[in-house]
Amino acid sequence: MRIGIPKEIKNHEYRVGLTPASVAELVAAGHQVIVQTGAGMGIDFGDQDYRDAGATIAADAAAVFAGADMIVKVKEPQPSEIALLEPRHTLFTYLHLAADKPQAEGLMQSGATCIAYETVTSPSGALPLLKPMSEVAGRMSIQVGAHYLEKEQGGRGVLLGGVPGVAPARVAILGGGVAGVHAAQMAVGQRADVTIYDINNDRLAELDMHFGSQIKTAYASRAAVAAAVAKAHLVIGAVLVPGAAAPKLVTREMLKTMKRGSVMVDIAIDQGGCFETSRPTTHSDPVFEVEGVIHYCVANMPGAVARTSAFALNNATLPFVLKLANLGAEKAMATDRHLAAGLNVSAGKIRHQAVAEALNLPFAG
Repeated sequence: MRIGIPKEIKNHEYRVGLTPASVAELVAAGHQVIVQTGAGMGIDFGDQDYRDAGATIAADAAAVFAGADMIVKVKEPQPSEIALLEPRHTLFTYLHLAADKPQAEGLMQSGATCIAYETVTSPSGALPLLKPMSEVAGRMSIQVGAHYLEKEQGGRGVLLGGVPGVAPARVAILGGGVAGVHAAQMAVGQRADVTIYDINNDRLAELDMHFGSQIKTAYASRAAVAAAVAKAHLVIGAVLVPGAAAPKLVTREMLKTMKRGSVMVDIAIDQGGCFETSRPTTHSDPVFEVEGVIHYCVANMPGAVARTSAFALNNATLPFVLKLANLGAEKAMATDRHLAAGLNVSAGKIRHQAVAEALNLPFAG
């Protein structure tokens, strides 16, 4: 199969769909790889690194799409890229369609087979291709939250871990999944006062066993979330419903109870965000203020640490890329129901039920 790797064009996105090491694996398996010139520069891989791995370098995205059967990316295709897709193409990337109806309609019109990293499952029901980026985003959320709590950044002027004689910052993490746990690990490491909120009592018990006295856990009732938001210096939104829009857990009315200069980091922004006041931002303009509260809602957070993120993502995606290349999309999904769960769009139709419901579009199973 011919696999194409275009250069990412989303604002401040430096990751790349395949590293030279991944390309070498595909070439060794008998496949051709076409890489757009400069695609790897964001993580310090030049065109020669890709040539050495056996790839062909293409001058632009149009040449990559024209020469490839499968397109492997990181972020959702932008309008200029959607225009290059054809029914013969398989697209393998993050899509996050539940919060992006125009993209979904564009992919439907293309006729391409579009498989989303974020809805591929594992035998345990986990999301193995979302996990590495959730780990990165969870850890980053504390890093950026601590930064924007600084007075110079417009924050309250609170040190996350406090100092002897001065209490640490209170951190409320909404969601005890992968991102929430990694956020908690970083916050605990900085000696913050951490509470994780979730609606799964079994998960809360697991977290209690894992962290012990380092954190507190609480059931995420509406009243508990409202109380948490009112007291917190930093709120991390880390709630995920696979394929669907994120639930709005924090309302604008709750926001009015927060201390001026507090910070909210919405990791769920790719799926629409879990704060009512959230809207997507970029690395070039990452924050905005509502009711005196700083919102960080960057839709590609891991892109800021592109090298770490690209390697972590490739470790997870490469086995699936190889399967798709070796068998073709149709046969690969027929033999692997977990990969098939990643199918969001094909033949002009929405193939994932949660996506269809979120977009109010017909579902074609």
